Amino acid sequence: MYNFKKAFTLLLYIAISTATYAQKDSSFVKRISEGTSGQLNMDATYNRPFLQPGKLPIAIGGYLEANTQYASTNGVSDGFSFQFRRTNLFFSSTIAKKIRFFSELEFEDGTKEINMEAAFVDFEFDPLFNFRGGIIVNPIGAFNQNHDGPRWDFIDRPISATTIIPATLSSVGFGFLGKYFVDRWTLGYEAYLTNGFDDKIISNGENRTSLAAGKSNRDKFEESNSGLPMFTGKIAVRNRKIGELGFSYMTGVYNKWKSDGFVLDSKRSLNVIAIDYTASALKNKLNITGEVVKVFVDVPGTYSQTFGSKQFGGFIDIVGAIVQKQMLGWEKSKVNLALRLEYADYNQGKFKETNGNIGDDIWAIVPGIAFRPVGTTVLRFNYRYQRQRDLLGNPPSKTVAFQFGISSYF
Repeated sequence: MYNFKKAFTLLLYIAISTATYAQKDSSFVKRISEGTSGQLNMDATYNRPFLQPGKLPIAIGGYLEANTQYASTNGVSDGFSFQFRRTNLFFSSTIAKKIRFFSELEFEDGTKEINMEAAFVDFEFDPLFNFRGGIIVNPIGAFNQNHDGPRWDFIDRPISATTIIPATLSSVGFGFLGKYFVDRWTLGYEAYLTNGFDDKIISNGENRTSLAAGKSNRDKFEESNSGLPMFTGKIAVRNRKIGELGFSYMTGVYNKWKSDGFVLDSKRSLNVIAIDYTASALKNKLNITGEVVKVFVDVPGTYSQTFGSKQFGGFIDIVGAIVQKQMLGWEKSKVNLALRLEYADYNQGKFKETNGNIGDDIWAIVPGIAFRPVGTTVLRFNYRYQRQRDLLGNPPSKTVAFQFGISSYF
């Protein structure tokens, strides 16, 4: 059961205790933003190429993603298509000393969807104790915050990160963040109270439990559907040689349990636990990124078993540089080989009547090759082999897809 007091107490405890540590051990504290050696996934917001025209007080940047695709499911294909997935624009400005503003605007599928992904102000009191308020990208898993297309050698975003978590997830609220490092170690934390999901988690056209459907509430930037805040927190630790390990947790009430003072239902909670890992080896020629997520949803007993109370998923990306030299006039270009393994189970459990396993899962293998003329631009070719089972566990549908695309910061 969701406990608002517990979440709020945890938020304050993290903020106050880390601030106290900073005062006691300030000699070990440095600003990680001064270099890249101690950057975490939480730094992805500002760790982007920005341009500052002339003497304007604002820096701007952005990226785009476009690709071609030929896919077939069980031998049936809709043919060949061009896809313009998204263009994102981001803006950053230093309002005053230790006060920064950031916003990100996303245009998906041309202009089919226009979303404000982030718009917040940071108050930098101390490297270990900072305040952030506005539209915040929830720190759940690694991909949700570090989702820019040019960073990845894969055209599709991970299945578990988009359909279970779901990326990109942002909410309006406030909270605290900070980090410190000593020797080769970096520790960072984030803790926020924001608006949460709504009843579409279980009342949707997908006929399954879906956090992706529950985040589409257009009123989420104005009010909380449940009248209670959602808590999202993350702690990450990074060693320069070993890599980064992150633990994140999100909890809140999603349903409209009370209206005009009348209690309509019990408070129904959702809980999300995620673990992520990022590492580089061989002088950054080999990169590994992985993430697993577990979701618990309090589903009413009146709903059928098609709506699962537990979901699980994850992915692992392995990317290795096989050529790194001057090519075609670009001095530091490289060719990467990439492999992604991914899985999502939307309904973990067994049928009550037969005790048989519930299906409704999907897995995929995605090998690929990518050419990076510069670090901020990638041309990528992917082959996707995917198998998906229905709720009853019937023989899975098989999907194959050939994809070629580009993604670049600008």
